[in-house]
Amino acid sequence: MQEQKQAQEPSLETVQSWLQQARHVAVLTGAGVSAESGVPTFREAQTGYWAQFRPEDMATEEGFRAHPQRVWDWYQHRRDLLAGVLPNAGHVALARFQQRHPGRLTLITQNVDGLHQRAGSTGVLCLHGDIFANRWLDTPRPCCEAGAVEGGRPPRCSH
Repeated sequence: MQEQKQAQEPSLETVQSWLQQARHVAVLTGAGVSAESGVPTFREAQTGYWAQFRPEDMATEEGFRAHPQRVWDWYQHRRDLLAGVLPNAGHVALARFQQRHPGRLTLITQNVDGLHQRAGSTGVLCLHGDIFANRWLDTPRPCCEAGAVEGGRPPRCSH
């Protein structure tokens, strides 16, 4: 029987050395970094959003067109929840590194919560967008401005 080699985690000193020697560092974050702030994740079997909803129904253009109010309300619920959470130590540590080492860190996130930006990070590449940035699904007419919409769920152009 052949022995399996276990991967050894690098020591803190090794990682610090790598960071000091690197000209540029890219960091990719996902749900785990924001979970500590109380942001629900999508994939946890019992409590994740996808345990409650089908992604096709809530996170696609087709789902929105089929049930715009339901999808709008779900996103509004998530925006309301996110308004009450704060960046955690992980968000803050990345922002501080970026501030101490200008131009050396590219921060890429799968998260839509804006917590990296609220912690002070700049130039964050948001792979899945920003939950707080509303956009027209269809190209609006020249009269339709995002700041001048009729209330509703979802809001709409009065024209």
